[in-house]
Amino acid sequence: MTSGLNYSKLSSVKFLYLTQLVICLLEKVIEMGMLFDFYGKLLTDRQQEVIYLYYYRDLSLGEIAEQLDISRQGVYDHIHRGEEVLKSYEQKLGLVSKYKRLKKELDGLSRYISDNKNINKTVKKDLLCRIDKISKEV
Repeated sequence: MTSGLNYSKLSSVKFLYLTQLVICLLEKVIEMGMLFDFYGKLLTDRQQEVIYLYYYRDLSLGEIAEQLDISRQGVYDHIHRGEEVLKSYEQKLGLVSKYKRLKKELDGLSRYISDNKNINKTVKKDLLCRIDKISKEV
């Protein structure tokens, strides 16, 4: 699938700008996805539905409006309010931040054990299995 852009004619500055814009958008989608995974059930049913359609199904405001028989402005309002609520829960509870820190620590511990030559192979295998089990439960 092509986007219709002729990359060879873009100046390097424009290309860099577009690349940074895409990265920003992807980071927002990932952030909202994580917030939704942790706190989505705390939103209203309509907010859950609209955010799911927007972020997970990648529907436009117009497509969501048509599907739910509400205005585009209504869709925008539900998304905006839902995002603010999700961010508010994260500020208060910090579950996503805690999850990221724990995941990073477990990954680091796993690498340390894997790279350490002084650990018995059987013990190493057992420790890595335990870390993997914890990682899957987190």
